[in-house]
Amino acid sequence: MSAPVTQGQEPSTSAGNPQGLSVNDVNQMAMEFMMFMLKAIVLCYPVFLTGSLGLSISWILLSMLMWTMWKNNRRWKDQRIDTAIDFLENEKDVISTELKAMNMPAWIDFADVEKAAWINKILQQAWPFFGMYMEKLLIENIQPAVRSSSSHLKTFTFTKVHMGQKAPTVTGVRVYTHELETREVILDLNIVYDADVDIDADVKPAIKVGVKGLQLQGMLRVILKPLIGQAPLVGGVTMFFIRRPALQINWTGMTNLLDGPGLSHMSESAIIDIIDSLMVLPNRMCIPLIDQVKVDQMKFPLPRGVVRVHVLEAKDLVPKDTHMMGLVKGKSDPYTVLRVGNKQFKTKTIKANLEPHWNEVFEFVIHEAPGQELEVELYDEDTDADDFLGRFSLDCGDVRKDREIDEWYTLKDIEKGRIHMKLQWFSLLTNPELLNETDDGLACAMLAVYLNSASNLPKEQHEFTHNEKHGKQPKVARLTRKTNDPNSYVEFSIDQQSQKSKIVYATKDPTYDECFTFFVHSVKNQELNVEVKEHEKKSSLGKLSLSLVRLLSASDMTVDQRFQLERSGANSQIKMKAVLRILTLEKREPKVVTPPAQDKAKVSSSQSRPEPPTPVPVPVQPVQSNLKEKVPVSSVPLSRTQTVPAHMPSTVSSSNELQAEYPPYRRSTFVGTEALHSGPSTPSQMRRYDSQSLLSENSIASSRFDLTDTSLPYPEAILNHQGSFGQIHITLRYATLRKRLIVLVSSCKDLFSCSENGSDTYVRMYLLPDLTWKHRKRTTVKKKTVNPVFSEIFEFAVSPEEARTRKLDVAVKNNKMLHKRERKEIGMVLIDMSEIDLFKGSTEWYELSLPGLKKTN
Repeated sequence: MSAPVTQGQEPSTSAGNPQGLSVNDVNQMAMEFMMFMLKAIVLCYPVFLTGSLGLSISWILLSMLMWTMWKNNRRWKDQRIDTAIDFLENEKDVISTELKAMNMPAWIDFADVEKAAWINKILQQAWPFFGMYMEKLLIENIQPAVRSSSSHLKTFTFTKVHMGQKAPTVTGVRVYTHELETREVILDLNIVYDADVDIDADVKPAIKVGVKGLQLQGMLRVILKPLIGQAPLVGGVTMFFIRRPALQINWTGMTNLLDGPGLSHMSESAIIDIIDSLMVLPNRMCIPLIDQVKVDQMKFPLPRGVVRVHVLEAKDLVPKDTHMMGLVKGKSDPYTVLRVGNKQFKTKTIKANLEPHWNEVFEFVIHEAPGQELEVELYDEDTDADDFLGRFSLDCGDVRKDREIDEWYTLKDIEKGRIHMKLQWFSLLTNPELLNETDDGLACAMLAVYLNSASNLPKEQHEFTHNEKHGKQPKVARLTRKTNDPNSYVEFSIDQQSQKSKIVYATKDPTYDECFTFFVHSVKNQELNVEVKEHEKKSSLGKLSLSLVRLLSASDMTVDQRFQLERSGANSQIKMKAVLRILTLEKREPKVVTPPAQDKAKVSSSQSRPEPPTPVPVPVQPVQSNLKEKVPVSSVPLSRTQTVPAHMPSTVSSSNELQAEYPPYRRSTFVGTEALHSGPSTPSQMRRYDSQSLLSENSIASSRFDLTDTSLPYPEAILNHQGSFGQIHITLRYATLRKRLIVLVSSCKDLFSCSENGSDTYVRMYLLPDLTWKHRKRTTVKKKTVNPVFSEIFEFAVSPEEARTRKLDVAVKNNKMLHKRERKEIGMVLIDMSEIDLFKGSTEWYELSLPGLKKTN
């Protein structure tokens, strides 16, 4: 044995070595020199052998040529394999790039968009009847409305209405279910309508107008909400376009002039504006199917949240400015345009810079996530037409999922360029304590105003501004002819923010039925100003001021009532609903909860006590060997802890103590957070919950049970069992090409026998934290055996980076227990993927244990 080296002792060096090299360094250098000489001999020996045998030098040249050809062929083969693998892993991007300039058929789609051939067949079959409905609608409803809108259109008449033979085509359907709450279903329909319509109308006897053919393309969202447990199973249907659809119209008659170069865009934009007011977010078309569903709640739901966009900087932009007749490239004057729906913002322009820094912040109200997209475009500002510098888009549902994103995004449709952006998702909450007003100009709350109607509006302003004496009308009113009812609209404003409603013609009791949103920067100092105005003269018909502090103290931060208008008629009122919500930046929901420090000390002290000679149920607590791991703790009473013998010192805490010490963590539950403190849960209140269990020594438990199981005791035979609960043989590996985690459940051995003939066993698995039933994997049942052989393969669709952060929850269960009111688990184990090299694969036997039961050897 070598002598011990004292602390601070230097490594021994050679006395004659001026550089102070250690013996190990000298040995390594000698070894490297020997390897170099050996390689030189191997390379030179064929030359020596050729000369000694008297062979020609051509043999050496031929050998070198063959070696070079083999190396090149091997390199080309590797390149082809890498290209094929890259294509398989990025199939969607490659196909989209190759077919970018082509008109892709409707059947070329990817996994997230499904075919809709059956919908197209239904539309084609029902289209003639839809044409009959549209003819009746245009003549009986649209025609009178057009006549009443203007005195010049009193003779407007539809002379021909033919909707054509071509029905709209749905090229793809995408269904959202798991991203949403359980009481709604969302469908996105990509609609293409190449119509052969033929509609003619007479404005006046000498003026004829018409439309012959139009093209419409857009994404129509259909929401089925709420889902109910009685016919017709859906409470209502909501339809709207997420973005403005694309429209082209072929005019006839006098309106054929609108097909001109300058007028075509104007006419189509005007029609798109009408569609916007009806069916483009935030406007919706709603069809209630039951009486309990309110139309205003369907048509104007609260937004999903607010996205705050920080436009920070950009790099590697393409220079668009040139000098000397284009011979010398200069720089660009970039600015950024951001768009969500019909809201658009523009950053400042940075002169002559290919790496600009903006550091600007913009806020968008998001009505649908997933669905609405943030569209970002960069331009080079010029005196004539601005040059395009690239674009990219991001679904706001991704921001809602991640809460906060800070990334560099590569610009598309351009040679190069990147932009650095930070996006934050703010939830809309009703807790006044979360209000945080700042001086940086950013919003702290959002106000949503639903304008319903007004009543008893004065015809003109002089009706209430001039004094009336002895019931006589003012002189001006007596000298003029009787006026019609007012054409009114409502204007809302909060400081510099201002929005207007649509114009309602010729009525003193207008119905507006619109919704508006405002960003609030100071709830205590700002107020909502409402003014009803007459359209032609822009004169005021009544005013109202609503302090936002009143909303802060109102129930649910909501005021819904009729308000008396000031400086208006005696009975002039406006009906509206104002809702205030606090903007809160919530962090991503934590997967687990860390036990307090004093509880860790309790764990250490409790585990240092000597174990009794007989197996005793113990309270559920974290394992000391992995205290750094965050674990959820159940607050459900543990019935099995009541079996501790009376002579043993009691270390079992009551369920109330556990609930007080450890805040329960719940991920997917059917009850709200208020129910957590209302009393013990019952199976009728909650079906599933996350529970902590004590598994093998090398893992921390986080298992998934039914409440009906966890509230039940283990069978008496399991409580009295001494020794191991058996082992399970599992193989884990990651398939890179398919992007799947492969789990092979081979077999089990030495399981607990629930009867004289063995157990009817099966294996249940969850890849945490996915704890819903659709993520549950289960083998077949093997009957009457304690050494079952399954040999079943399961796949989980996760990325390799995500797979390393997951844990596999495995439970071996008995399909038929001794008694129907006893738990089914006979062994469990939790496998941490971060400790396994998934690319090489792992095949091991894992020791099984049970939650709350100590293992006795």
